[in-house]
Formats: sequence, C-alpha cells, structure tokens
Amino acid sequence: MVDVSIPEQVELQKPVLTPQWRVLRFFLSIIDPRAYLHAFRLLNHYNQTHVIPRRALEIGANSAISPTSQFANPSRIQIGERAHIGAGCFLWAGPKSGHIEVGDDLLLGPNVMITAANYRFRDGAPVTKQAMSESSVRIGNNVWIGTGAIVLPGSNIASHAVIAAGSVVRGHVGTGEVFAGVPARNVRPK
Repeated sequence: MVDVSIPEQVELQKPVLTPQWRVLRFFLSIIDPRAYLHAFRLLNHYNQTHVIPRRALEIGANSAISPTSQFANPSRIQIGERAHIGAGCFLWAGPKSGHIEVGDDLLLGPNVMITAANYRFRDGAPVTKQAMSESSVRIGNNVWIGTGAIVLPGSNIASHAVIAAGSVVRGHVGTGEVFAGVPARNVRPK
C-alpha cells in the first residue's frame, strides 16, 4: 500500500499578506490599464448587441425589455404591446429575409432564443461560409415561453399557447396548446 499522506512539515496555507502589501495591490489594480480596456470592450459589446439594435426595433406600447437581451437584424423584428422580454433573451431575425413577428402580451422567460435563420451544413464548405436558411417566426397574442426555450426558424405559435422551459420548438403550435420537450410536443390538447 502506498502512503499518500502529507508530511507534517509541509504547510498548505496561502501566505498571509501584510496590510501594506494589500494596500499596494489595491493601488496597482486601480492603475492597471487592462481593467479599463476590458470595461470599454464590455461597453462596446452592450452597445452593439442591445442599444443600437433597440433603436431599430418596432416595439408596441408598454413593453418591457431586459437590458441584457440581444437582437440581430432588428429592422425585421416586430414586438407587440405589453410584451415582457426576460433577461438574457436573444431575438435573431435573418440577415436577408427572416422576420420575427410577435403579438401582444408576450411573456419570455430568461434566456429564451428566437431565431429566424439557421446555418446549413451540407454545402461542402465550412459552416460559417455557407448560406443561411431563413424562415420567418410568428408568435400570436398572449403567449408564454418559459426559461431557456428555443424557437427555430419557420415556427408559428398561435395565440394563448404555452411553451415549457427548455423546449425546442419547430413547426406549428395551435391556439391554447401547451408544448414541452425536445423536440417540443403537445402535452395538453385544446
């Protein structure tokens, strides 16, 4: 049997920093230009993915959009009245023709992804160099989409529908239906 115990003379503690050393580290961190550069990068990312796109969105009255949501091709995104878009949501319209049209009283939980475009993977070229397949997404009135759900291109979600958390939706969801799972299936008929 092999002895794997640690010898007593070996200490496994971090060295104790003196108050002077702590003050010095604090002042060095304040003058470190890398911290300021990182802050500018974060500000630029937020500006490019939220502030500028939000100006191009067509948003209905009394809608609430989380400051951590992101939009791509916002000129092709229409959001109805009284919509609530949760933290970390992504609404990505297609770069050429894919639209996202959302009715009134939409409720999106955190981290929901709605996209109207998808990469192809059979053209014989690297995925990022291939054309995208685009198809519009339509979501009716009074729809609730739970945390982490993904709505794929070409989906049509009718009014009063519920999409469960973590579901992946592709295709048609009827009026008042509840869809759940991967792929999402109707778990409660009309």
